[in-house]
Amino acid sequence: MTAPTIGVLALQGDVREHLAALTRLGVPTHPVRRPAELDDCDGIVLPGGESTTMWRLARTFELLDPLRDRVRAGMPAFGTCAGMVLLADRLLDAAQGQETIGGLDITVRRNAFGRQTESFETDLDLLGLEDDVHAVFIRAPWVEEIGSGVEVLASVDGHPVGVRQNQLMATSFHPEVNADDRLHRLFLETCC
Repeated sequence: MTAPTIGVLALQGDVREHLAALTRLGVPTHPVRRPAELDDCDGIVLPGGESTTMWRLARTFELLDPLRDRVRAGMPAFGTCAGMVLLADRLLDAAQGQETIGGLDITVRRNAFGRQTESFETDLDLLGLEDDVHAVFIRAPWVEEIGSGVEVLASVDGHPVGVRQNQLMATSFHPEVNADDRLHRLFLETCC
């Protein structure tokens, strides 16, 4: 079986870090900035960054609706931090008019853990992995409410920070900034 081709939304954020993680895993990958670049993707990673900037740029580059269509059609997607915001069906503390790609039956509170100065790191027990994951939270969201089909993978202080629903997975933290590629590998399992 051929390895899936994974795109990384490359409008803003931790694009290089995700591309590097996928490359280390031997997966064909490329940045996605235009709708035509999305066409040959079997899955997509939505990186950490600034969710309102990503939403506005996705709208400007005419990527928002194609991304929605592909996710609704079953394309696997993995969102980290801002990517979690983009995959959420509902937002709290959103910028005025902020849109999402949607797909995950969750309500996300943007910047829930606080401002940049309140960023932190911690080790998390994550469902599906043997050892703890070192998690980096930077102006991170958390999941306020989950739908019945959503599986919680990890929590901090009672707030879900890792979730999965069918072919979609999201984390509040940034697994791409470590050399630990286990979450990317976990995502790839949904792509095959």
